[in-house]
Amino acid sequence: MVRSETICLHDRWEIESFLRQNVYLYIYAIGDLDDFFWPYTTWYAWYENDEIRAIALLYGGRKLPTLLALSEESKTKQLLHDLVQLLPQKFHAHLRSGVNDVLKKKYDIKSHGQYGKMALKNKSSLLRVDCSEAFRLKNEDLDEILEFYEQVYPGNWFDSEMLRTKQYFGIRKENKLVSVAGIHVYSEQYKVAALGNIVTHPDYRGNGFGKAVTAKLCRELSKKVDHIGLNVKSDNDIAISMYEDLGFEIVDSYWEYTAELK
Repeated sequence: MVRSETICLHDRWEIESFLRQNVYLYIYAIGDLDDFFWPYTTWYAWYENDEIRAIALLYGGRKLPTLLALSEESKTKQLLHDLVQLLPQKFHAHLRSGVNDVLKKKYDIKSHGQYGKMALKNKSSLLRVDCSEAFRLKNEDLDEILEFYEQVYPGNWFDSEMLRTKQYFGIRKENKLVSVAGIHVYSEQYKVAALGNIVTHPDYRGNGFGKAVTAKLCRELSKKVDHIGLNVKSDNDIAISMYEDLGFEIVDSYWEYTAELK
């Protein structure tokens, strides 16, 4: 007889053991096990015969909570079916293809498209990039960084606390920031990092600045972590090409949505 149940998880070791089965698919979630992110997380698992088959993470460290549910489709559907009454009134979601159907009876769903998950598989490619102009950004650069993102990347998710990781890099031209690369998730404890907030000012694109700051970032991260990944919109051919030149490969995909209670 098959026994199944959905429970709320609190054991980091148990969660990590499941997530490590596919590091790059779950790299954001693994990073969220870190003490820095852990207080903002709520974890749920669907068990079958006393074994975890799917995990969902509800991350509350942003203005709009984010649901990560990326396990195998049929198992994740069962998990979300059990969770739907517990989810917030409005949230962002990273889901497997087809999984959003479970939410549609209760939520209005807006799709933001398909995304690829990329993994840094060939670190030797980083050594071919001239990073001499890239420098480490510090806390005293915060106002300039905020102004840069407001002008060039409005609406992005940048947590100023991430500067404390010392894993943000930039390039200046004519005394102003023109390119920045950083992280969304970083954990020396769990040896993972997920890149984010990578952008170059439109007036300075085509000069290799984005590749340079990203390569510098990845070189420095590689001294501290074992796995580096990122999410990228599947139709962003320019960004994907740049990441592939740096040694990244697409290893999986998912869909992003906003869900709001009907």
